[in-house]
Amino acid sequence: MSLKGFLHQLQFDPDKVKSKDWETDWEDAPLPYKLYRGLPSFPLCAEVPLTLAGERETAKPKLRELGHFLWYTFGLTQLSQSVYGPEAGDDWGSSLQLCRRFVPSGGGLYPSELYLYLKLEELPYGVYHYDAAHHRLILLREGSFDDYLSKALGNRCDVSAAFGVAFVSTMFWKNYFKYNHFSYRLQGLDAGLLMGQLLETGKRFGFEASVCFRFLDRAINRLLGLSEHEESAYAVIPLSNKPVMNGFSNEKRGDAVAAADLCEELAVLQHEHYMRSRRVLEFPMLLKLNEASMLDCSDSFQPIGIEKLDTDNSAAYKLPSVNRLSYDLASVLQERYSPENEFVLQQVSLSNLAALLNEAMLSFKYNNDLDGNQTGYRVTLYGSFYGVEGIANGAYRYDGSEHALQLLRAGDYRGWLQNGMSLDNVNLHQVPLCFHIAGDLNYYHAKLGYRGYRIQQMEAGMLVHRLLLAASASRMGGRPLLGFDANVSDELYGMVSSKQTSLIQIPVGHCRTRSRLEGSLAH
Repeated sequence: MSLKGFLHQLQFDPDKVKSKDWETDWEDAPLPYKLYRGLPSFPLCAEVPLTLAGERETAKPKLRELGHFLWYTFGLTQLSQSVYGPEAGDDWGSSLQLCRRFVPSGGGLYPSELYLYLKLEELPYGVYHYDAAHHRLILLREGSFDDYLSKALGNRCDVSAAFGVAFVSTMFWKNYFKYNHFSYRLQGLDAGLLMGQLLETGKRFGFEASVCFRFLDRAINRLLGLSEHEESAYAVIPLSNKPVMNGFSNEKRGDAVAAADLCEELAVLQHEHYMRSRRVLEFPMLLKLNEASMLDCSDSFQPIGIEKLDTDNSAAYKLPSVNRLSYDLASVLQERYSPENEFVLQQVSLSNLAALLNEAMLSFKYNNDLDGNQTGYRVTLYGSFYGVEGIANGAYRYDGSEHALQLLRAGDYRGWLQNGMSLDNVNLHQVPLCFHIAGDLNYYHAKLGYRGYRIQQMEAGMLVHRLLLAASASRMGGRPLLGFDANVSDELYGMVSSKQTSLIQIPVGHCRTRSRLEGSLAH
């Protein structure tokens, strides 16, 4: 099958990309975190602050503060044990025990890993892995790599002005073992959720962050010591106490850099790591897509801009002006809940919906290497709303620039969307707000090639993250779902005419919580 054909089926007929005889071997499941062996380690402070409210000075962090930032970004935060009853298809007493993080992940499998290049006085300068299981840093490669990283990013970023650079990677097997080829779609979304959490947490610590989606992959993987047959970098995020991105234009910045030439500057790392699985199956299609997505020369690093949708404002509801939601991120993260059959239908006021949409889109704005001098969004927020005070039931598109809802189709479409679900784990008749994040049908393939697909999934994940935070701050729950038929939602919103497609579905509403025992892992 061609790569284009595979991605088309992944979006519109995902059952066809899964091997017919696929069975998940839970007894041989990988760990949800990567463990390095025999390398220098640096423990991080476990006495984390219980609130992230208030302003912090924008300054180069101490190691203590960095540890707090990493724990809130990707640390193990809670031990949770849930008990399921007959309504879940199990006998009473069936339970699930797991370590939770503040950032959500498909199936709780966390295929992403977090690495950092750090230049702090309390640590040797070098490249580290964040060991979430032990809340510590593992030194992978010692030294100063400002020049190397600047070249790998196409000389578009002043790395010397940054105190560190974060790298988000994907370990393919960590969720392939369960989801087979469907894991490729999840991996981009998971990376985006982690990136959204990192950016939002960074704001609370006074960090400036900018996302580089395009870089010389093999050079970054060489720096981190990653084997591209099992793991690859997806995003590079410089961290500073001042803006470090130069701004993007079509101007050529120095001579073009080739990944092969840059890799020659560093020795290959041979570090041992443990992930528990004794039998790792092959995933050639994922490796082909990763190979096809790689960039080998910095000549290709050009802004792609944002194409605005043609919209008809004749049926638009101008939403009421609202203030940004004010909340303590730590509290909202602790309260965030992902309901299944716990949704309880309650009316949502128009002002609450306006605040939710406003907060999600405004907090989503971030610096990146795709926009050039433009501002806007490559992903769009749609919603099917029922029982919202002040507007008709129907399917809408949200226009963030105008803070308005465009009515696309009037009516109650909860049953329509329920019929498009592949699982009955959520009763959409109990949900007043069902959101869909949509993106370009061809994932900007003409400008970004196959890399455009994973960038689109990452941006969708980043917006999902902001939507979930806004929902939690509004005392509602939200559950990201991929078990839906994109053809059904695309038809509902008439997306074909705008050459868009639904990337993920997020029911949002009031809910009761499942019976579960929780304990914080914060000291």
